[in-house]
Amino acid sequence: MKSINFKMIPAVVAALCLASCAEMEMPEYSVEKPVSIQTQEQIDGLQNLKSYVANPNFKLGAGVSMGSYNNLGAMHMLANTNFGELTAGYAMKHGAVVQNDGSLKLDAVSEFVENTAKNEVSIYGHTLMWHANQNATFLNSTIAPTIIPASSAPTWESVLDLDFETDDASGYESNGDSAILSFTADGEGAEATGRALKVTNPAVQTDDWRSQLFVTFSEVTEVGQVYKLEMDVKADVNASMATQAQTNPGGYKHWNFFGSISAETEWKHISVEVTIADNTSGCTTIAFNLGNTATSYYFDNVEVFKFNENGAGPDWEDLLDQSFETEDATGYQSNGDSAVLGFTADGEGAEGSGRALTVTNPAVQTDDWKSQLFVTFPKKTEVGEKYKLEMDVKADVNASMATQAQTSPGGYKHWNFFGSIAAETEWKHIAVEVTIADNTSECNTIAFNLGNTATTYYFDNVVVSWFNEEAGQDIIIERTPEEKRDTLTYHLDKWVSGIMEVSKSNTHAWDVVNEPMDDGNPYELKTGVGKADMAADEFYWQDYLGKDYAVQAFKMAEMYGNPDDVLFINDYNLEYNLDKCKGIIEYVKYIEEQGARVDGIGTQMHISLDSDKTNITEMFKLLAATGKMIKISELDIGVGVQTTEATEELLLAQEEMYKFVLEQYFTIIPQAQQYGITIWSPTDSPENSSWRAGEPIGLWTEGLTRKPAYRGVAEGLGGNVMN
Repeated sequence: MKSINFKMIPAVVAALCLASCAEMEMPEYSVEKPVSIQTQEQIDGLQNLKSYVANPNFKLGAGVSMGSYNNLGAMHMLANTNFGELTAGYAMKHGAVVQNDGSLKLDAVSEFVENTAKNEVSIYGHTLMWHANQNATFLNSTIAPTIIPASSAPTWESVLDLDFETDDASGYESNGDSAILSFTADGEGAEATGRALKVTNPAVQTDDWRSQLFVTFSEVTEVGQVYKLEMDVKADVNASMATQAQTNPGGYKHWNFFGSISAETEWKHISVEVTIADNTSGCTTIAFNLGNTATSYYFDNVEVFKFNENGAGPDWEDLLDQSFETEDATGYQSNGDSAVLGFTADGEGAEGSGRALTVTNPAVQTDDWKSQLFVTFPKKTEVGEKYKLEMDVKADVNASMATQAQTSPGGYKHWNFFGSIAAETEWKHIAVEVTIADNTSECNTIAFNLGNTATTYYFDNVVVSWFNEEAGQDIIIERTPEEKRDTLTYHLDKWVSGIMEVSKSNTHAWDVVNEPMDDGNPYELKTGVGKADMAADEFYWQDYLGKDYAVQAFKMAEMYGNPDDVLFINDYNLEYNLDKCKGIIEYVKYIEEQGARVDGIGTQMHISLDSDKTNITEMFKLLAATGKMIKISELDIGVGVQTTEATEELLLAQEEMYKFVLEQYFTIIPQAQQYGITIWSPTDSPENSSWRAGEPIGLWTEGLTRKPAYRGVAEGLGGNVMN
């Protein structure tokens, strides 16, 4: 225990002697200095950390904020005086450098390179390939599907069409005796054609809505949609009618839907467009209020349309429409003399209109397919698609014809395409739908087998169509795995070459691949497949480039860096899960078997006071046995509580753990393999930090006072610091 000794000065002694004749000895007083002050003075008296590094090839490093270092303040000075190598915590990562357009923003990195070089401190490049801190927005955009906008022009889709020519009352009704429904005579509809709906209000109502005609359509309105009402209307006397928006007949929502409509004594065509708002959304019914005027109203050709920006929805699309009215033989041919082609006279086609194709089989064939008419269309069939054949057909005598599926005229694939078709002596319209199966896929030809009957067949209005599920919709084309791999390889090359080129003058070691191994399956690579809580900056290169993603990264690092750069693979929890340590060692072997160079293995070592020391020792033994350079890449040690709760006992235990880790490293790792140790957080972590927030993990306090952990590191480096 040190003490402070105070001796009384001579003047005081003389005064005492005059006051007394007794002989007195000068007393000595001792005041003990508190242990905490003694400890802090001893720690403060230590040399800067890098002075304890005996091996000139060993790199004692620190993790720093590039911004703080470039500001040339206290952290700049602390880093330069204590460490020989610096690792930027974030600013040299993909997410910090690569912009959303794929360009690289490297100004801050260039400044960092310049500032460290001036102070003779090197940079450890961190990191070229990782799944976190990536510009995932940009990377995902490069492999996103190609979207081809809908080719259909914007169109009005009919959601109601009432012409009142039948007694089918679907789509309209009234609210009773004050709106009596009937029909005009035939020929009294709009334009004196057909009939119209007549709605009679026998007396003026106290409220106009007490006499209503409801018109209901198939869609439910949504905010922002555009609807159009078209109809022909008149009345026995001039009258006007409000239009309410209703959710169903009688389900009032708003007083104004399509405005007020005037009916005059002559037919008038009405066309009104509206944009759906909140107060007219969720509706399917227009209510015409007829109660203000006692009269009969007449409605005809009532149509409601919805505007579709992308055109019509899924629909049948014609692939072939052959009416045989010209000499254009597109889409049909025969197999020769057993199926002789010709045409009827004009006026002898189906329904006595135009002309038809004739196909004559002069004799019964030994096989029905020896007389064939081929009908071809431009699209190959695919499994699951729907196709439809429509045509008019007859024959001089009753006959049947099988239909084969063929890949081209004469290219047989299956005996049954559209089934067997019966031709009679009078024109008959045929419409057959089929769903494509394996045995009819990849086909574009229907072969009609005509050989069973010697006769002349007649074909007209042959239409082949397919049901296009994507009609009126954007076409989405997914990139193939090969396309994604090629695209990402290009962008990886651009990123690696760009960051290494600007850094290489003062960066001689790289964290090439970071955190590759899976925690649950430590001999396998991490994956983002099936991960539900993917962070915005996560991107798993390995899911697209495969197991060789690291091979590519190491080859690129070797290509674009300095010839003597030390290239590392790095991971965490290698001391916690020894199988993970073994897993990364096996992966290094695989990478090298593929022709890439791996110089070293980094172990992060974010540990705590209760970390298993036996495991730490065993990890170093496993790593030493690889013969690779070994780096503790991100060492920090938590004490289990926040900084405000850390006791002297915990801080001394932290000191001992830092010392233990360094001593084990220097004892077990051969000197030739000792690359270096990086202290990840030189100071205690601030409460707002993204890493171990508010924990006393550093060698200095946030106020830059040295802690016992500083002494532990100094001792671990081999310094004799207890004198």
